[in-house]
Amino acid sequence: MKPIERSLVLIKPDAMERGLAGTIIGRLQSQGLKLIAVKMLHMDRELAGRHYAVHKEKPFFAGLVSYITSAPIVAAVFSGDDAIARIRQIMGPTDPAKAEAGTIRGDFGIDIEHNSVHGSDAPETAAQEIRLFFGEGEIFP
Repeated sequence: MKPIERSLVLIKPDAMERGLAGTIIGRLQSQGLKLIAVKMLHMDRELAGRHYAVHKEKPFFAGLVSYITSAPIVAAVFSGDDAIARIRQIMGPTDPAKAEAGTIRGDFGIDIEHNSVHGSDAPETAAQEIRLFFGEGEIFP
């Protein structure tokens, strides 16, 4: 049995502007993942810089920060058996052009930057990302 994991999911500005937050959360829940924290926020540049710190030296960093701070987002934490890998499979590849129909990015992504969702890529990353957006008192069992 795979371990119970937690993963951060961000519903990005392009999905929020198209009213897809409920649909995306519903897709994840329908696959047996448990929603244990959720909030809507307008990410500021400081938080965006911390969230995307791994990309700081890359040429697309400024565009990432500009985009993620352009409109409100939904931050959520999901838990479940092997949650990180399962969420990444449900989301599909980062580039919606390479994502299969039926995945979140395949169905809703516009392009590689406007790909509707972010999900943690590893347990260590998930723990770090979750701490950026939620205190322990905001996460429910």
